[in-house]
Amino acid sequence: MITLHDHGTFLTNGVPQADASISPAEGRRKTMAWSILQAHNVSGDPEKLNIRFDAMVSHDITYVGIIQQARASGMKEFPIPYALTNCHNSLCAVGGTINEDDHVFGLSAAKKYGGIYVPANQSVIHSYAREQMARGGAMILGSDSHTRYGALGTMAVGEGGPELAKQLLKNTWDVDYPKVVLVYLTGAPRRGVGPHDVAIALVKATFASGFVNNCVLEFAGPGIAGLPIDYRNGIDVMTTETTCLSSIWETDGETRSFYETHRRPEDFRELHPGENAWYDKYIEIDLSKVEPMIALPFHPSNAWTIHEFLENAQEILAGVEADARKRYPKASPKLTDKIHDGGVWADQGVIAGCAGGTFDNIDEAAAILRGGSCGNGAFTLDVYPTSVPVSLELTKNGDTAALLETGAVIKPSFCGPCFGAGDVPANNGLSLRHTTRNFPNREGSKPGEGQFAGVCLMDARSIAATALNGGKITAATDIDYEPAHHPYHFAKEVYDNRLYYGFGKAAPSVELVMGPNITDWPKMQPLADNLLVELAAVLHDPVTTTDELIPSGETSSYRSNPLRLSEFALSRREPRYVPRAKAVAETEAARLSGKEPEKLKFLLDKVGNSDELLKTTQFGSCVFANKPGDGSAREQAASCQKVLGGFANICYEFATKRYRSNCINWGILPFTIDRDTPFGYQPGDCVFVPGIRKAIEEGVEDIPAKVLLAEGGVEDITLHVKGLTGDEKEIILDGCLMNYYAKRAE
Repeated sequence: MITLHDHGTFLTNGVPQADASISPAEGRRKTMAWSILQAHNVSGDPEKLNIRFDAMVSHDITYVGIIQQARASGMKEFPIPYALTNCHNSLCAVGGTINEDDHVFGLSAAKKYGGIYVPANQSVIHSYAREQMARGGAMILGSDSHTRYGALGTMAVGEGGPELAKQLLKNTWDVDYPKVVLVYLTGAPRRGVGPHDVAIALVKATFASGFVNNCVLEFAGPGIAGLPIDYRNGIDVMTTETTCLSSIWETDGETRSFYETHRRPEDFRELHPGENAWYDKYIEIDLSKVEPMIALPFHPSNAWTIHEFLENAQEILAGVEADARKRYPKASPKLTDKIHDGGVWADQGVIAGCAGGTFDNIDEAAAILRGGSCGNGAFTLDVYPTSVPVSLELTKNGDTAALLETGAVIKPSFCGPCFGAGDVPANNGLSLRHTTRNFPNREGSKPGEGQFAGVCLMDARSIAATALNGGKITAATDIDYEPAHHPYHFAKEVYDNRLYYGFGKAAPSVELVMGPNITDWPKMQPLADNLLVELAAVLHDPVTTTDELIPSGETSSYRSNPLRLSEFALSRREPRYVPRAKAVAETEAARLSGKEPEKLKFLLDKVGNSDELLKTTQFGSCVFANKPGDGSAREQAASCQKVLGGFANICYEFATKRYRSNCINWGILPFTIDRDTPFGYQPGDCVFVPGIRKAIEEGVEDIPAKVLLAEGGVEDITLHVKGLTGDEKEIILDGCLMNYYAKRAE
């Protein structure tokens, strides 16, 4: 089904080959990735990329903070098309007026600075970008990790908010030229096998080993030709879960038809690798051998074929229960109870968002369910079309009626089921979702209060087949149906009648509308000569997700209020983190006010003269995790730590570039340690890093430090800060990106 080749290859005559008539150095310049990246690189150095994007997209969890950062740094107008969509905080009941206050702020910002405003429930962020912003050979930056439009010929990157603020200030996204991995597609999927099946299989094959971490995936091969554009988009959007950096696909007549359907034929560009293009690695996917898949909690890579799962459900679900009990001591998970009456029974099906809510997915789900019933038991099926134009076409061709007749519920365009703000299951519920993630408690449960629910990712086709059997988990290949394959007609009038198109029409006299929850960022201090950090959380999980660093769901309503949001930091993973960090911050505040806290004097006396060190040593909190930052691009995973007085992360490696960038942009030292360095330290232990400011200034990458044990004693440790760019050094020295820009404005 999927074969990984951990060595380079040429693509010669459309086939992977070990040798070619040119060198790998010449061949790497023939990839699609090379041509697009270099066309956007303003550094003059093909190995050190300084990228300027063609357009940007954000949603209502992120755009307030981005605009606040940029305007505090001197932004006067949006220099490139910037779409502000409202698809995450669309439920305007959480926290009173604050969600709608953010939307009103967004419209006022679009008018003031010249942006594109997409009102709530019109479209999810990535649907709008596909429909209206993608362009062959272009690059788009989004403040959402699933910013992927490679199947349309657009290289797209999901990053934290500060990286978008940089673009608004006419600066660049800086990265070393990445490795490029060929994804070579052959064969054709069988009926009942959908894009999520291919995507989950790809994530399963690559995630655990980090096979494509921070690489660009380049899709080519004869298998592409038989895939409809929605199918390609559905695979592409899930490449984020492999931890790759971006993606790009060959384009063809199917891609051209997409642009023609969306009334922008001029935006199509034919893209193919050049002859003898060379790749650092390659992956072969035989689409004809892909089976319907199911990803069990708590990650899209925790996957089996549906048939394997059903044959081994007792063992697999018992393993999930054991994992859940370890994570959530207050909860009582009972997923094995779902095994009865000759099958495994789910409580809920959801087809939604940028991955699931596309026209073709819902069209085929309707074909499977047409004339049937979801049953009158506990099982429910909710369907969220990805945009109003998609919903309108489903209504016109009869799919909406067919689904409603079966007992399914059609809901508006909304990303909530993907991050815990909609369709939260009952305690011990099992939900099947064609959405992007099934991380711990991402479906909205609160395990700290004894609640638990499990989410399995499945393709819309198998979810529909399951609904047809009243919730009995069923692979779509096991039922007899005929896909309808209705043609799609895009109604641009929907957007023209409702959206605000302001790019190039900035109106500086417009006042921003600021609700009471929209607040400015607190003052942040520059890096001092020396650094002392206290461990406020020590996490030894193999990977720590951004959902654990700052939960999604109800916390999303507070993303415009840094102080209030920070109260949720690590709340579902390490509830004692916030009070510990606050206690450290109070001690540092006392030091800054001229006092001499006894705790600090005691600690610093272990490593030198405390009277002298008190004047030059910054005291903050620190998080240790084995591999932090998998998942969302949300900057708040780092900014909340900084708001609480955090100054460092220590880890063996960062899970993603975007989380490391978020840390740097918020002035958090991105320390790593060697893999063979044991880290048995506990919360309350401290790490003293003498001369840290000078080390960052001079580009020292191996930094000696001392661990001050809470129980007494001092141990040596070596911290690394690898590969900082010149700008990144200055950002850390200044304390954060906003300070960096403010200093230069002065």
